[in-house]
Amino acid sequence: MNQHILAAIRSQPWAIMPAYLDAIEAIALRMIEHPTLIEVERDGHQARFEAASARMGERAPGTRTAALRDGVGSLPVFGPIFPRASGLSTSGATTIDVLAADLRALEASSDVRTILMTIDSPGGAVAGIHDFGQLVATISKPVSVHVTGQCCSAAYWIASQAPGGISLDPTGIVGSIGVCMSTSFQENADAAGRRSIDIVSSGAPNKRPDLSTEEGRDALRPTLDALEAVFIAAVAKGRGTTEATVRADFGKGGTLTGKDAKAVGMVDRVEADGLDGAIRRLARSAPPAAPRRTAAANRNAVALLRAGS
Repeated sequence: MNQHILAAIRSQPWAIMPAYLDAIEAIALRMIEHPTLIEVERDGHQARFEAASARMGERAPGTRTAALRDGVGSLPVFGPIFPRASGLSTSGATTIDVLAADLRALEASSDVRTILMTIDSPGGAVAGIHDFGQLVATISKPVSVHVTGQCCSAAYWIASQAPGGISLDPTGIVGSIGVCMSTSFQENADAAGRRSIDIVSSGAPNKRPDLSTEEGRDALRPTLDALEAVFIAAVAKGRGTTEATVRADFGKGGTLTGKDAKAVGMVDRVEADGLDGAIRRLARSAPPAAPRRTAAANRNAVALLRAGS
């Protein structure tokens, strides 16, 4: 079963920091002592998640993960990003389906004047990222981003779509723009004495390219390049710059921190007071809340609609 999960992981492109993809694969294989998994567990991300959650406020009504403080609805994007809930995403991760549902709930809430996506994520699977980014870009309420730790790869793809801009902690990290896939090939029989052999039809040699060779990797690379082009175009549009600038100045697959990220236009503000400062700033500048309609007003509105139909 674990090998099937690993195969599913390796069958799709990822926009994620390399160490985290290694850690996800280690979890799938139950390799609890894998050095990369130990490194990720010790990088302080869990403590950052807890500290950020405490600052975001009380749970926003009608949401699974969002919080509300002083009219600012905070939507956490913590850990690796998956399209939907699975065995790998139940703890310390984020799923696009929950993010989308909670974002729409914040949009619909009369208590929420502005929305802040609070991000500390290495990125994740490419599937669903583009559509969710478009939702962020077109939501009816103001949407901003604050980075408390890292905002890399798929997470930066999402963040770049926020019309209200991006702020980050002085030590926040952004970037890792690009797409990757992971693979392995079998050299020896497995524990059951079996060795997998794939046979493809004559007209489909690229269905199972030999990725141990440069020729095989070249067969796969155009797909990754095409996805990267969509990624870069989205970032350029969201950040109000050119694709050439993104390719030249936004890290070339690497990451930038704090003032360096601001200098090249990857973020708009380095927030000296961190998440607290971002929430206070947005609470001061957010538009006033829409007045609540009374039950009688709602009945009158319904009656008018019916009369006009």
